[in-house]
Parts: sequence; structure tokens; C-alpha cells
Amino acid sequence: MTLHEDALLRASSRGGWDRRTLLKTFGAGAVAMAGIPLLTACTGGSAPASSGANTATFGSGSSDEVPKAAYKAVTDAFQKKSGIAVTTNVVAHNDFQNKINTYLQGSPDDSFTWFAGYRMQYYAGKGLLAPIDDVWEKVGANYSDALKKASTGADGKMYLIPNYNYPWGFFYRKSLWTQKGYTVPTTFDELKTLAAKMKADGLIPIEFADKDGWPAMGTFDYLNMRLNGYQFHMDLTAHRESWDQKKVSDVFDTWKALLPYQNPNALGMTWQDSAKSLADKKSGMYLLGSFLTQQYTDKAIADDIDFFPFPEVAVEGRDAIEAPIDGLLLSKKGGQNQAARDFLAYVGTPEGQDVYASVDSSNIATAKGSDTSKFTPLNKKLAEAISGAKNISQFFDRDALPAMANNVMIPALQSFIKDGNVDVKNLEAQAKSLYAAQ
Repeated sequence: MTLHEDALLRASSRGGWDRRTLLKTFGAGAVAMAGIPLLTACTGGSAPASSGANTATFGSGSSDEVPKAAYKAVTDAFQKKSGIAVTTNVVAHNDFQNKINTYLQGSPDDSFTWFAGYRMQYYAGKGLLAPIDDVWEKVGANYSDALKKASTGADGKMYLIPNYNYPWGFFYRKSLWTQKGYTVPTTFDELKTLAAKMKADGLIPIEFADKDGWPAMGTFDYLNMRLNGYQFHMDLTAHRESWDQKKVSDVFDTWKALLPYQNPNALGMTWQDSAKSLADKKSGMYLLGSFLTQQYTDKAIADDIDFFPFPEVAVEGRDAIEAPIDGLLLSKKGGQNQAARDFLAYVGTPEGQDVYASVDSSNIATAKGSDTSKFTPLNKKLAEAISGAKNISQFFDRDALPAMANNVMIPALQSFIKDGNVDVKNLEAQAKSLYAAQ
């Protein structure tokens, strides 16, 4: 628990803090994220007032310094352009994801950062989001058909305004590879051979961090798509395929060949820790999303970073790519606020996305007409990797049922990383129970 959250909870438990004071002091988003039911936690009993005609609230899980600054630039630019004031409530990224259900059922902000895929559709299906078809009428021409599909709920209505997406792949320092004479692997056997060479050279071959639980899903996703194909992967995350079959066991058996080359301290490390290890040339390569480069504020290091796609293993070559789409949604409450809808419309324009990219260049803007003239060679390579892919996955915790991702997959993967074992029959039993309840 952060000091901010601790202070909030202690304040709410003491007398003398009414609803208005608690919300004013800590913000509606923080109160909701702390799990305090706003209708009963404080005296007063009535819900907080809706945002005014020229105000809107924005809940953000982009808590790292670079994306936080990028969203501030966007809200500042929007306010200057529209006269609408946007109050931002920033919550630590993992807390935001893990407590989103409590947040949306409490007193959420009008708009908030979230993801495409099943994770959007799930909360839309629960009636916790406001459809934004009217916003799409204004900005829909800025998006491809694929992005439109990714922003559509199961009911056919629009819910997401995509801001950017980013590919997952292997990142490395060019100068280190030149010094050591390493070459980019295109097959899994070449990847293993390279990893063995790096280990002999005294490096951690494959930087890896999974303290927060979700990063390891990227390795699982790629191995599953490379071994069994994109469609099987999507059917598995939707539980149209069972977990207790050889195809799934093969994924983990293949992964075992990489375990000796991944950072042995992974379960105690955050992705930011591993980003530093890569920057310090202690590790040879790192499988992560391109948001990794947010950590490199030293231009000399940033310019030294390069990227290659996950090598082919058995099927479909490298046609499928993991490239999650991030954007903004409206909470059900926020759907009543036109100012919040105007904010989403602004984010859906090349202008709004250029403002974001001017601060955070680690991602690829999704709106057609966004400025690509300042793309670095790395940005160009990332954009080409996305545009050249036949299939794009969103990431396991976005393509699967939230409870399956958080409650089942995270502990299963962390256990596998620790001892190399996984019980696919248990995974199937839990999946059956969770998906049947939907």
C-alpha cells in the first residue's frame, strides 16, 4: 500500500471527514481505487455531484513518469483548445488494473485509461461503460477497420478511443551486439544458440522480470502463437479450446529450453528493474513491449536500442504479433458528461495523439494523419512490424477473462518460472469454472 492510500484509509476511518472533504483531499479516483464504497464510507449518503458543463475527470493508470507527463500534455492542450478543465487522478498502474472492478462500481472518473480486447468488452457487457458511438461519428475516419473492430463491444456499440499501440518483441543494445558479434535470430534454435553464447560471455542472455505477474504472459502468448497459431491462441484465451491438451503442454515444454537463460531473479524484479539491466549491458536482450524505451531518458542509450520480432518456432512464421491497443473509455457516469465525450474526441484526432507522442515516443499513434516525420529508426521498425503482421493479439490479460488472467494464469506462470512445472489439468478445471459463470 502506498503512503497516499494508507493516509486515505486512515482518514476515512476517523471521524470528522465528510464525503466532500474526503473527495476533495484525495480525489474520486483514488478513493474508489482504495476500495472505499463512497455511498457509505462517509457521512452524507448522496453521490458526489456530476462534473460541470466545462469540467471533466480523467482516471489514469499511466503512472510512470513519461506517460504521466504525456497525458498531462494532452489534457493541457485540450483545455487550452476547448476551455474545458480536465482533472486527472493518477493511480499506480498495477493497482489500477487490479482494482478496476471496484473502481467502476464505485464513483469512477468520467473517462479513464484502459485497453482494447476482451477486457473492454467484459466491462461493457457488465453495463459499467458508456457507449460512444456519437464520438466515433466524429473521429471514426481517423481509424482503420482493425482498430474499429478492436474498439467495438459485443453489443455492436463503440466503447474505446484508441490512443496508441505498441509491439512486443526482443529489445537489445546495438553497441553491445556489435562488440560481441551477435546477429539477430530468426528461428527458435538460433535464439537458443545465441542465448548460450551470451551466457558464456557472462551476460544474462534474456532479461526477464515477473514480480508484478503480467510480464511473463508475453512469453506464453508468443510461444503459443508460434507453436499452435494465432487462431488457436485466441480460442484458448476465450476457452473455446481446452487447456488440458498436448498443444498447451508443448508450449511450456518449449519454454523450459529458455528458463536457464532468463534472469533467475525474475520473480523479485519489476520490468523497470530489468530495463536498467539492459541499459547497463548486464543482459543481452529483453522480451517486452516498446514502452520499455520510456525508461531511457539518456539519448545515447535510447539511440542505441534496437528490436527484432519473436523468432519463428513451428507454424505461421512471424506473421502474428503482440501489439496491445491502449486508449480511453467512458464510465457509465461519465457518459452523462458531454465535456468528457469532447475530451475523448480530441484524443481520437491526429492533433491529440501528436501531443501525446511529443512526450512519449515509445508507442505508435493509431490515428491516421498523425505525424511520423519525427520517427526514429526504431519507431519506423516498430510501426512496420505492426503494419506487416497478418494477425495482432492484444496480450493474455486483455484477450482472456480477467479472472482467468489474474487469479489463475499469474500464479501458474510464477510457479512455472520458479520450478518449471505447470498442471494443465488444473488450469482447465479453473477455466471451466470461471468461463461457465459468465
